[in-house]
Amino acid sequence: MKKINFLKPDNRNLLLFLPVGLLFIFLGIMDFFLNNFLDKNITFFLPRIINFFTPLIFGVIGFHLIRIEFSGIKNLDLLNKNVNTNNFNAALSLFIIFLLIFCIPPLLNWFIFDANISGNTKEACTGSGACWVYIKVWFNRFMYGMYPNAEQWRVNFSFAIVIAFAGIGFFMPTKYRKYLTLYYTIFLPIISFFLIYYLISGGSFGLVWVETGAWGGLSLTFIVSFFCLIFCFPIGMMLALGRRSGLPVIKYSSLGFIEFWRGVPLITVLFMSAVMFPMFLPDGTYMDKLIRVIIAITLFEAAYVAEVIRGGLQALPRGQYDAAKSLGMGYWKLHLLVILPQALKLVIPGIANTFLALVKDTPLIFVVGLLELAGMLGLAKTNPEWLGFSMEGYVFAAIIFWIICYSMSRYSQNLELKYKTDR
Repeated sequence: MKKINFLKPDNRNLLLFLPVGLLFIFLGIMDFFLNNFLDKNITFFLPRIINFFTPLIFGVIGFHLIRIEFSGIKNLDLLNKNVNTNNFNAALSLFIIFLLIFCIPPLLNWFIFDANISGNTKEACTGSGACWVYIKVWFNRFMYGMYPNAEQWRVNFSFAIVIAFAGIGFFMPTKYRKYLTLYYTIFLPIISFFLIYYLISGGSFGLVWVETGAWGGLSLTFIVSFFCLIFCFPIGMMLALGRRSGLPVIKYSSLGFIEFWRGVPLITVLFMSAVMFPMFLPDGTYMDKLIRVIIAITLFEAAYVAEVIRGGLQALPRGQYDAAKSLGMGYWKLHLLVILPQALKLVIPGIANTFLALVKDTPLIFVVGLLELAGMLGLAKTNPEWLGFSMEGYVFAAIIFWIICYSMSRYSQNLELKYKTDR
């Protein structure tokens, strides 16, 4: 065995440093666990002010001993490179481990082990954990709002058709893919609108009419998000091009639009669309509240999309414009075939971030009386028979929104990888 230097571990004494280091890390984690959950302290013989920090001290010593450069062990070298680069990072890693140990068991108890699932009344919730009976009883309302139970198949059928039409693009032959933009921005919204107007709303073909005030829950969240996402992108793209236009009227009109909508809160926009806008309509003219809300959110988000796209346009070198013009391309051909494809590829993360914010902003439509998922939670928690279970409802909504937003985030990352090119 070579000369041992505990202050500077090396791979010559790997068989000594690695087991001893892992032992110290294990002692630190075990000491923290025993102290917090079993009220036992393996360093009880030390003063309280010292043994309070012994888990951290043991862990830092352990991480120091396994911090061996070029150990030849792939996982150990990966750990040392990304987590265990110095004692400060080792201490931060231990804090995270201790926090997880401290939080996860109580959360599991509340979520699963002490939770109540069976039953259909408040009396079934007798444990100290979550009452998922509350979610089960109110599930239909959280999904469909006040939409009649007997007619909810219409919502499901409409969503299934829209998803089927949206999925066509993934199977479309290569020679027709150039028309996908036209399909998704024009034809798919038209198909979706007719489905909503004739199937979900009803009133035709023998279907019972259901007013939009009865729509709600997660289905309403999807409807508002879907149309706003589809319409705000092309509008934002045109505004971004307009702001960079050389024509003063177009440039300053686009600039004024963007700065106006970015300068007011969304809740104010929704309130104005619901209360003030109908006052400016001619007598006898009626526009449904849901349509007004979709238009308001679309215009609001289009201003943010415009600025994101403008950032991508400005990031392109001037040579791209000059090269396209040298080929005799006009304004629209230049932008559609050369500039926008490159600019949009650069700003995929920014566009995805704006779309995520749009989805998470949909709960604000409660100010105009439309109760999507979060609005239905607010209604359910005030029900006299289910008072005191708002926590379960908000946790349920948080999980739903996280799944939606994480899925969108992963899709945007896949797009980044798909269109990634070395510059």
